[in-house]
Amino acid sequence: MKVIKVGVQAPLFEAIDDSGNNVSLAAFKGKKVVLYFYPKDDTPGCTAEACSLRDGYAELTGKGFVVIGVSADSAESHKKFRKKYELPFILIPDTEKKIISAYGAWGEKKMYGKSYEGIIRKTFVIDESGKVALVIEKVDTNNHAGQILSELS
Repeated sequence: MKVIKVGVQAPLFEAIDDSGNNVSLAAFKGKKVVLYFYPKDDTPGCTAEACSLRDGYAELTGKGFVVIGVSADSAESHKKFRKKYELPFILIPDTEKKIISAYGAWGEKKMYGKSYEGIIRKTFVIDESGKVALVIEKVDTNNHAGQILSELS
């Protein structure tokens, strides 16, 4: 599994979001980006994380952040998830796991003593120059927006 560390140039990506818009990391040069990877739309932990980011969205954007969520779910799944929870940020369906793999967010997981491959929940904060400023590997799903803001202050 690839490991992305603080201080390195963030892997560039280009994708189509759930609304059909082209999204690329290069387009956000000069802005700060919260890029978060999560396992599955509309599951308890992922919903808590997304709702925390939704609830902290005004504060994050007020500090100059763009928020982007990525999972392997389909665009249709993302649309339903966004509508159900009124999510104001970009959701990218990475069904081929290209972005997920580039950021080392795919790998072995364990649940109930069984190992399997899946998306590893993690968040990257990318600075205005495109470098990784923060990597959060132990995500507090209930207070993720606050976690990001407190770790950066």
